[in-house]
Amino acid sequence: MTVYGRFPAFRARRLRREAFSRALVQENRLHPSDLIYPVFVLEEGPSVDIPSMPGQRRLDLEDLCRVGERCMVLGVPALALFPVVPDRKRSEDASEAFNPDGIAPKAVARLKAEFPRLGVITDVALDPYTSHGQDGLIDENGYVLNEETIAVLKQQALTHAQAGADIVAPSDMMDGRVGCIRSYLDEKGHKLTSILAYSAKYASAFYGPFRDAVGSGAKLGKSDKSTYQMDPANADEALTEVALDLDEGADMVMVKPGLPYLDIVRAVKRRFGRPTLVYHVSGEYAMLKAAAQNGWIEEKPCVLEALLSCKRAGADAILTYYALEAAEWLQS
Repeated sequence: MTVYGRFPAFRARRLRREAFSRALVQENRLHPSDLIYPVFVLEEGPSVDIPSMPGQRRLDLEDLCRVGERCMVLGVPALALFPVVPDRKRSEDASEAFNPDGIAPKAVARLKAEFPRLGVITDVALDPYTSHGQDGLIDENGYVLNEETIAVLKQQALTHAQAGADIVAPSDMMDGRVGCIRSYLDEKGHKLTSILAYSAKYASAFYGPFRDAVGSGAKLGKSDKSTYQMDPANADEALTEVALDLDEGADMVMVKPGLPYLDIVRAVKRRFGRPTLVYHVSGEYAMLKAAAQNGWIEEKPCVLEALLSCKRAGADAILTYYALEAAEWLQS
């Protein structure tokens, strides 16, 4: 019997028969060096669990350093810091965002002092610092103001760079902010500080646990971020956003969230061929954790398959709350 003319001369299953041959022809691999660990850092301790993200904690500086040490041991090359700011330091003008004695600069300085080779990425956005939970300054109608927000973001990015951040990551989605931050950092003597732009950040429903963790969800209330984050229905627009950020000086670009937007990751990588990251976000993490804890899935293979799919789509690196667990699994 012949099928497709070439059978049985070609049998795809031959190279799937043995583990060694499967390894030889594997097209994509996941490695600890592909992972970035996002962590929540407390202004005031002690460390505390995050109920909506089992296994994750809001960390005081001592526990943050213990996590930094684990990253070094496991081969995870970088941390991404997200501050948890007390209500009394939140304001309409987000002035705490560029306080050189604030929690983000303190965390950066501590990590770089103890682990000089560990990459430190900081979030450049105002939602942890605003009393209303939006990523920028607002007018009397609640609309997020673009240029006024950028004026604060520039100062925030500079404060992080001065503290020793290797990479600043504007996640706010204001128009033109990458170019303004790049020019300002260069002007102030921080030409070597890299910019990771959240270029295609969607107004997603998968951010809920993250907003719980940083305390912005309650502040946001029934408001949303659809006037500046992208419509989940749009794909071509993502390419426009990436092109603009690269033209303005972004060193790397980000697609966020992860699994529901792997088509965007693929399109961005194919079009531009530049370092492309993806954020495996809090809601994705929480779903996998919940399913595993209920015995509905086997956690390790499902998580590694999910992360590998990000690599297969074209991601150069993955921000994931599973970074440490995945690195341990991969090493074993």
